[in-house]
Amino acid sequence: MSNTFDPSGRHTVEGKWGWFVALGVLLIMAGGIAFGNLLMATVASVYYVGLIMLIGGLLNLAQAYQVKDWGGFLFWVLSGGLYAAAGLFAFINPLLASSILTILMAIALIVAGAFRIWVGFRLSPLGGWGWIVIGGLVTLIAGLVIAAGWPVDSLWILGLFLAVDLVMQGLALIAFGVLVKS
Repeated sequence: MSNTFDPSGRHTVEGKWGWFVALGVLLIMAGGIAFGNLLMATVASVYYVGLIMLIGGLLNLAQAYQVKDWGGFLFWVLSGGLYAAAGLFAFINPLLASSILTILMAIALIVAGAFRIWVGFRLSPLGGWGWIVIGGLVTLIAGLVIAAGWPVDSLWILGLFLAVDLVMQGLALIAFGVLVKS
């Protein structure tokens, strides 16, 4: 299976370049709105995560009844119930949920950064290994900065990540649309 773009579909994509640019502009505007109110963007992020967890929990509960004769019934009920409860918790207290998500994100960034640094040094005989170490340092420092500002930063950090992601996706789509046209 090839991971390359099928050249026969290139004409279709080239003809839709304007849609990519328009979507990119809309995403940048949404990112600007998120930058304008990071607290609301954080709450929106928490609601999104909560909704996904609630749906996942309900699906696990439904699965429990599909496999009740299989022997994993209790596992599915507990898993689904806890997942659904966590999703509901995000809706009931989004600020506390954002605090929990923020510290988990900080821990994940610290661990990922440390791992990337370790991998980078393991690759030291190869060219470009320093870039892996630098990327790991940036990730590690980001995690430490977020952890150092926790729990106060929990009010805006998830919104900031959402805003940056929206703007970056918008810029990427605009660049893709303009470049695919030519």
